[in-house]
Amino acid sequence: MSPRRVVVHADGGSRGNPGPAAYGAVLTDAETGAVLAEEGRTLGVATNNVAEYSGLLAGLRLAAEHAPGAAVEVRMDSQLVVEQMSGRWRIKHPEMQVLAEQARALLPDEVSFTWIPREQNSAADRLANLALDGTETTTSDSLIEEVEETAPQAPARGWSAASGAATTLILLRHGVTVHTSAKRFSGGLGGDNPPLSEEGREQITAAATWLTGLREDVGAVVASPVRRTRESADIVAAAFGLEVEEEPGFAEMEFGDWDGLTFSEVAERDQAGLTAWLGSLDVPPPGGESFRDVEARVQAGLERVLAAHAGRTVVVVSHVTPIKTLVADALDAPLAAVFRMELTPASVSVIGYHPDPGGPGLRPSLRLYNALPPSRSTLEPGRW
Repeated sequence: MSPRRVVVHADGGSRGNPGPAAYGAVLTDAETGAVLAEEGRTLGVATNNVAEYSGLLAGLRLAAEHAPGAAVEVRMDSQLVVEQMSGRWRIKHPEMQVLAEQARALLPDEVSFTWIPREQNSAADRLANLALDGTETTTSDSLIEEVEETAPQAPARGWSAASGAATTLILLRHGVTVHTSAKRFSGGLGGDNPPLSEEGREQITAAATWLTGLREDVGAVVASPVRRTRESADIVAAAFGLEVEEEPGFAEMEFGDWDGLTFSEVAERDQAGLTAWLGSLDVPPPGGESFRDVEARVQAGLERVLAAHAGRTVVVVSHVTPIKTLVADALDAPLAAVFRMELTPASVSVIGYHPDPGGPGLRPSLRLYNALPPSRSTLEPGRW
């Protein structure tokens, strides 16, 4: 007898965004939790969003085949797909519009979409990663354990570290500039690119002194190529006796036409554009980048740094948006969480990336956020 209500867990991912991509989908009986069908397949080269939509399509196809007429609840950790399919967010990207239309054509009479934290979507995530690792799954294979009995775990990342040792990233925001002090939009290399002010140099010097007292095992200093971060990194690297490595993935968001303007000035000149930008993670400032653009760039930079410095402690000198993006990712929070974080100039945040005993990837752990030197902090040596 076909179940009356089913649950679709769907996920997808790209190692590189765009890069090698795959999806996973699991169909379960909503009343018993029994797995009815599952699928995990590769897509070739695609983006995270395409992979996530592909997981949704696979899950809806499984529901139509194995539980025709049943009410369907779709559970995904992609806020983008859930909000767009629920009709609350507009779909502007042409490729996403096509995939959304394909999904709508498969929707049953009774359907709902629910966002869930990533750790609650581990069954679908596992299928996607198995496919990426060379093992595609269909319902003819042995079924996985029931979703409710799957131990929650962080998803496997698209990179690997040396077995056993954690990779620690000490995320340092640059010191202030004239734009920072005046609360002006200040982006990456495409804007005014101001240097550190004297106050900013003093802030970073204090942070570098503090860090050298707390951690003697720093193996590398990595910086965004933007002037204020590179100048900050030079101060930190000198304190540790290291050279600076540049990583463009950690540069600040490009604000385009708004660069150098205050929030009030932008509101006066382009209220419609500002409202659109604040209302969607996919909307960029004119001539700039969206939060989703920055997220993809930051993830690619993170992958490169973790691969190059596996098992080491690395100081990463970056900006507000990239650091918040990394923190949101480490916490499995939706990207919109960046709007609810504050990050002080020259502050320190720390994320550890630990080898996952259940797979080849890394599991992030936020150890510290927005900390300042001893005059405003009670950190003790060795706490990280």
